[in-house]
Amino acid sequence: MCGSSQDVKNKWVLVTGASRGIGREIALAMAKYGANLIVHSRELKHTEDLVEEIKGHGVEAFAVAAELSKEEDVRKMADSVLEKVNVDILFNNAGVMPKSQDPYWQLDANEYIWTYQVNVIAPMILIEKFLPAMLDQKFGRIINTTSGIKNSPSKGAYAASKGALDKLSKDDAKKLKAKNVTINAIDPGSIKTDLGGENASHDVETVIPGMIVGAFVPKGVTGQWLAAQDYRGKSLEEALEMVEEEQ
Repeated sequence: MCGSSQDVKNKWVLVTGASRGIGREIALAMAKYGANLIVHSRELKHTEDLVEEIKGHGVEAFAVAAELSKEEDVRKMADSVLEKVNVDILFNNAGVMPKSQDPYWQLDANEYIWTYQVNVIAPMILIEKFLPAMLDQKFGRIINTTSGIKNSPSKGAYAASKGALDKLSKDDAKKLKAKNVTINAIDPGSIKTDLGGENASHDVETVIPGMIVGAFVPKGVTGQWLAAQDYRGKSLEEALEMVEEEQ
């Protein structure tokens, strides 16, 4: 099997939207496999306890803050990270979802712009910033959090933004396939978080190991759209075997 817990030991991982929900689960899971963490939220105080919990696993960790709807904030955050470390694994996890559109063809341009800035533009800026070092070291793993809601017209701005992110992920993956830098999109499913709501189908703990398999896959597994709930209840090793068998 190509995937192993040793693959990420001492590597630096950035998780956006890490203060709660899916991002927090991702960060803690990666720490358990020996990765060092950079955890993002809108304000540093939101991840103070998370940083301490991560360090309890015997790895390094620090927090960064940025409002992802502001390009200047995203670029400054990325530069501040690069002053300290190179990012080996990037989880573009943070996302926003405006209220449902009713009727679904009704357009609020400002909501679309805001949603695209957070859900599409910010991830692409972070890829732009961290990809050069990944290429130089001949290793990088990029995981973009997507959603099956991309096919729901009533969630227009959110759905369209995830569709755009999926398209960009697949196109970039093709260009990087021979470089040992992978880009995969992973859908956590309908999760009981602030974004998903209390009526969602699954508890947040069910996103692991599905949401982290993209950090461990061999270079041939790239440009894929994966569903985290397909690996619910599996070990990481079992999930990796399933992913590789599906190729």
